[in-house]
Parts: sequence; C-alpha cells; structure tokens
Amino acid sequence: MATPENPPTVVPAGERIEDVDVSTEMQGSFLEYAYSVIHSRALPDARDGLKPVQRRILYQMTEMGLRPDRGHVKSSRVVGDVMGKLHPHGDAPIYDAMVRLAQDFVLRVPLIDGHGNFGSLDDGPAAPRYTEARLQAAALALTDDLDEDVVDFVPNYDNSFMQPSVLPAAFPNLLVNGASGIAVGMATNMAPHNLIEVVGAARHLLEHPEASLEDLMSFVPGPDLPSGGTIIGLDGIKDAYATGRGAFKTRARVSVESITARKTGLIVTELPYLVGTERVIEKIKDGVNSKKINGISDVTDLTDRKHGMRLVIGIKTGFSPDAVLEQLYRLTPLEDSFSINNVALVEGQPRTLGLREMLQVYLDHRLSVVRRRSEYRLARRQERLHLVEGLLIAILDIDEVIQVIRTSDDSEQARARLRDVFDLSELQAEYILELRLRRLTKFSRIELEAERDKLRAEIAELQAILGDPARIRALVSDELEEVAERFGTPRRTLLTEARPSVASVSSRSKTAPVLEIADAPCEVLLSTTGRAIRVDVGEEQTPAGVRRRSKHDAIRSRVMTTSRTEIGAVTASGRLIRFTAVDLPSVPANSIQLAAGAKINDYLALSPKERILGLVSLDSDQPIALGTRQGVVKRVTPGGWPGRPDFEVIALKPGDEVIGVAQGDDSRELVFVSSDAQLLHFSASAVRPQGLAAGGMAGINLGSKATAIFFGTIDPTVDTVVATVSTSTATIAGTDPGRAKLSSFTEFPGKGRATGGVRAHAFLKGEDVLALAWVGAAPALAVGPDGSVRQLPESGSKRDGSGSPLEGVVGSIGEQV
Repeated sequence: MATPENPPTVVPAGERIEDVDVSTEMQGSFLEYAYSVIHSRALPDARDGLKPVQRRILYQMTEMGLRPDRGHVKSSRVVGDVMGKLHPHGDAPIYDAMVRLAQDFVLRVPLIDGHGNFGSLDDGPAAPRYTEARLQAAALALTDDLDEDVVDFVPNYDNSFMQPSVLPAAFPNLLVNGASGIAVGMATNMAPHNLIEVVGAARHLLEHPEASLEDLMSFVPGPDLPSGGTIIGLDGIKDAYATGRGAFKTRARVSVESITARKTGLIVTELPYLVGTERVIEKIKDGVNSKKINGISDVTDLTDRKHGMRLVIGIKTGFSPDAVLEQLYRLTPLEDSFSINNVALVEGQPRTLGLREMLQVYLDHRLSVVRRRSEYRLARRQERLHLVEGLLIAILDIDEVIQVIRTSDDSEQARARLRDVFDLSELQAEYILELRLRRLTKFSRIELEAERDKLRAEIAELQAILGDPARIRALVSDELEEVAERFGTPRRTLLTEARPSVASVSSRSKTAPVLEIADAPCEVLLSTTGRAIRVDVGEEQTPAGVRRRSKHDAIRSRVMTTSRTEIGAVTASGRLIRFTAVDLPSVPANSIQLAAGAKINDYLALSPKERILGLVSLDSDQPIALGTRQGVVKRVTPGGWPGRPDFEVIALKPGDEVIGVAQGDDSRELVFVSSDAQLLHFSASAVRPQGLAAGGMAGINLGSKATAIFFGTIDPTVDTVVATVSTSTATIAGTDPGRAKLSSFTEFPGKGRATGGVRAHAFLKGEDVLALAWVGAAPALAVGPDGSVRQLPESGSKRDGSGSPLEGVVGSIGEQV
C-alpha cells in the first residue's frame, strides 16, 4: 500500500516493470553462464578433441589457404580473421590457443607450424605481430573432406558465416594430443598418447567391438608425453582407462656421468610433462639454501636447439649420486604428478570417459564421416553421370539438336522442345543449351564415353560401400593406418612399474637418507697404462694369499686404504700429491677391469707430461722408498706430512728424475736394474730413512752412459720374477719388439749398496741396451702401448740368458690383478 513514506512507483509510458525472485533469476543466469562455459569454451568435443576456439582457428586457417606448402602469414592476421568471423571473444585467448596448437612440448602431434618465438615452458610467446604461422600436415588430416558434407555446419555468432560444428578428424586427436580446461563446476585434464598405439587400439576395436579394456591396453599401455621422461607405476593409468579418473607420477630421465675425472654429475636430458628447466633450477637452489638438499655443488643449464635439453647437476665429492638423485626426486619437480580427468562433450553433454568410451565415440564419429562422405560422392557422381549421358545423346544427333535450337523462338521453347524430342530431363536440356561448340568434336565424344564408364564403376563401388557396414569399417581402418604411417613416431616415454624410493618414506621418520659415500675399506689400483680404480672390500674380499686373476690390466701400484682416507701419488719429478679415492670409479672385488677406471692424470688435474709412478699410504708407519735415474736411493721418514695438497719428497739433482716408488719396512729388498743389464738388490735396512728435504744416497753404481730404468721393492718370502727386454739403440723406439727373458729372482745374488750388481741379461749381436725391466711378484703381465696383452716367454731362464724374440712391442710390464 502506498504511504507518504513509500509513494507509488511511477512507470514511464511504454515501459513495463516486472517483479522477479532474485534467487530464481541468479540460478537461471548462473546455469546459462555455466552451460556456455562448458559447451562453448572450456571442454573439448570427444569426437575431434578440440575446443571451439581451437576448431575455429584450424577451420579459418584452412579457409585462408595456409597449407604446409604455402608461406607463413602473420599470426595477427589469423587472430583477426578468427575473431572477426567466428569467435566472439578477445584476441588474447585466441592467440593463446593458437600458440598451444604449435608447441611441440605440449602436443604430441602439433597442428600449427609456428615461425618465430612461440614460447617455452619457462617463457611466454612473442606478441602475435612478431610471429607467423601456417598449418601442419597433421592439421589437414583433421579438416580434410569438409567440403563433402561430412559434418554439420552451424551459423557463427551473428549468422553471417557458417562454421563446422565438429571437424572430420582423421585420427583420434583427443587421445593423441590430450586436453586441459577449467569449466564451471568441472575440469578436464587428459594426457597425450602415441598416435601409432592409439590407432592400433582403434582398429582393434573396429574389428572386435566386444574387446575388453585389457585388450585395448595391450595397444595403449600408457600415455606418451611429448617431453619423454619416465612414468612410475601403472596402477593409476589403469584406473584412468577404466573410469576416466586416475593419476600417475613422471620422472625426469637422468644419467650419472663423469663431468671431469674427479667430479660426477647428474645429466638430465628429459623432464616431466610441462616442467621447465628454470623451475627445476629454482627449486634446487631453494632446497640447497634452506639446507633441505645436500650434496649438490652447482647446476648448469646447457640446453640448446642443436643438442636438446641438457641440465648438469654437479655432485659434491664424497656424495652418492644415486642417493642425491632420490633426494631430488622427492624435493624438486624432477618427479611430478599428473592427474587424469577425462571429461569431454558427448552429444553436447559433459561425460567422464574411459579409454574404451573415448575410442568408441571417435569411431562412431568417423564411421558417420565416411558414410556421409560416401553418400555425398555418390550423389555428385550420379548427377555428373546424368549430365554426361544427356550430352552423349546430343552429340550422337548433333545436327537435329542444332536444328531444334535454331527453329525455337527463345531459350525456354528450345529447352522444352529438346526435352520432348530427345527425352531429356530439364537439367540435361539446360546443360546442352549452355554447351560450347568446341565440345562437339569426335575426341570429346570419346572422352565423355570414358568418363561415363568411370563414373558407373565409381557409383557401383560407392553403392557397395554404403550397402555393407563392414566395408565402411574396413575403409575407416585403412585410413587410420595410413594416417599412423604418415604422422606416427616412436614412443618417447618409458613406462615402469613403481619401485620404492625416498619419496615413500614417512615425513615423520627420524632416519634421514644416507647421501654420503661411506668411509669403507677399499684397495686402490693403478695400472701401467695410467688408470686408477677403487676396489670395494667387503664380504667378497679375496682371502689372503689368493690372487685374483684377470686377462687384462697390468698393475703398477696398489694401496690398501679407506674411501675417504688420504693417500699419495708420487710423480717422476719427486712430487707427492694428496687425494682421496672417494670419487674414483668403484668395482666389486670379484670383478675388476681397470679399463673402466679413471685416467689418474685427469683425476688429479695434472698435465699429460707429468707421470705418476706409484701410490703410497700416508697413514702407514712404513717408509716410502724412491729410486732415481741416476741411481740415487732414498727412504722417507713416515708421518708428519705437511698439510699442503702437494709437496716434494726428494731433492733431485739437475737432470735426474724418479723412476720408481714403493713402500715397505726394513725386511724388504730394494732393487735397481740399469740400462746396461745390471741388477742390484740390497736390504732396505741399509738405507736410513731421511726427511723430505734430503737428496738420498748412492743406490747403484752405474757404468758410463748407463742409467737406472727400474726401481722397486720386493718381499723376499714371495715368489718373485725378473723380466727384461733387450733392444738396440740403433732402432727407432717402439718399432723393434726385441727379446724378452723371465728369470727367478732367487738366481740373483745380493750385493751391497752402491755397488754395480750382477748381469741380468746377455746381449746378442746388434743389441746393446735394455728397453724395459721389471721385478715383482709372479706371474708377470706384459701389455702393449695400446693396452693389449703381450705374451711373455716361460719363466726359468738363466739370469744371464739372452731371452726369446717377442711377437709384438711391449709397452709396460706389471703385476696381474
């Protein structure tokens, strides 16, 4: 009721005010908005796997003639045409959708060929005025046959143009390229798959309509992501294929490689789907700064267009690469989850689809496309045959046709008389009236008869196809196979069953994962070819007194230590270099191959000219013995080593160099062999240990022009052999194999220090020098300059014998593994 406080509302003339319930109005408006978003924007159609904006982009680019064999055009032009003719929204979402169709790291089979900066996982694309685009060949497979009435066309937003309601889609794009979108009250997230595998499953379902999910999964075992990587665990994938919902984990593809001789790194070549390198680097840096991630020294992104993705994660010395990698899987995007939610439009309604349902919806669509295409082609050929037959009638009696036309008052009368005289239809009569005289030759008649026969054969084939559903299914299957052959590529993503990892450990557990390599007992071996390796000593340790056998790799030096204990490498210049064996390649004790070891010069960052002669323990109480080329011997007092990373252990005279190094107590024998074939050995107790600054004392008395070529220590209680190789100074080094001899060490009597020793090899005519000598535990192993094994003569020769000819040049002799 109107009151002074509430006067009645005055309604202007010609207007009407209607009271409505606000809740009812809001509900109705929201439902309309939700339906618009679901149906017209966010969800793909299950038949062609495209959202409306994607479909409009591909259709408009086809109408613009942007085929793969044509030039690129500005993206702005494409966006403008799509927005002006088909898509009633802004240019930004159109360009974003266009960019996604061109990104090979998003789609398994890209549909647009982009020219310019179309973005990456870490950066957005350039503006549309700076980029160009055209269709990929695969996009034409989605739009082919649109002009043959294979799908329904609907008006655009202002009824000025027509657009396809769905594309013909020659391959299952929804499964191959996946989809993602957020609607109102629902969302979709589908993973890409391999085209060849999806086509195989579709063809199997065509031939066996009752095929089970297990049958189809034998063709499609899981997603195939554009970025590759590894899928961990298949249970979530099976759930998604059965119900349309599931989840799986993807991991980066990582290998453990040596960055340098002393540094190991994790090399990442493939990342999880939609994960970029910058995001991984940022997470690693955050974890290192917050002390949550340990064992990482640096991260370097070496990704480029030529070599592809390559992310190098450096591992600190002493940390296990495998343990660090498990830590990175747990705390960084190197392991990521993907949730599958297969929601798509089926007959305009959103539905959650499993693998079988998605394939079935696509196949039903494709069968409809092929049937409608066959009906269209049949109708067009029947129309053409009708005209050709009328034209042949006219050509057979062309004179009378001309007479009828000339005697007619107008075209309408001529059309009627032609129909009556020759029994033609109106279309045939009209076609004859419009006929050009040059078509009335004898040759044209032959062409028309050939065309008539061809049309009749094609019509019969099309009628046979339309009359037999099995023929239509076979045609669809053959076309799918052809598409798979054209656009299919091998699988990129590796599928593996789930395995335990650090990520599965409860966050409340107080036991932290062990990242550092344990300080365990080991033996470090140095080969005569300069390679070092760490032999882990455990339960499989070789029993005392039993020597491991190997057909390769002669040993120059060995030392028992632990993986984190410092040991020393002695060079020919008399320098001792400290290092630990923690980063050396390791092998079990029952399987040793030194060829897999690291080059010791690279491991210690030395120049190639600096030679490592042996390894010594810095924790031992046994003195280090050294012998030089000028015959000097020195034993270094153990312990009290300087804290420097390297230091001199002998003061060498000008022109002198160290030729051998060993470690042992006073019970051992020191041995020299000279180039003129003299061998001297004496007790180690005859040499008093000295400090680092000392220059040693006389070891062997050398003849004129002779030099010492071997120095070492031996255990008198062990079976020891003496190996010598003679040659001539007149020959080029490394070309004459020479003569070799193996003798028992017991045949060589001991002499006092600083004496000349006894003869160890008798030279034949033309020989005047020893090329090589070695004294050590039997059996001796000789290798060539290339590391291959050389056969030595049998042991047992007299100490002053001349030896036997060698078949190949010996580069070095050492102890067997």
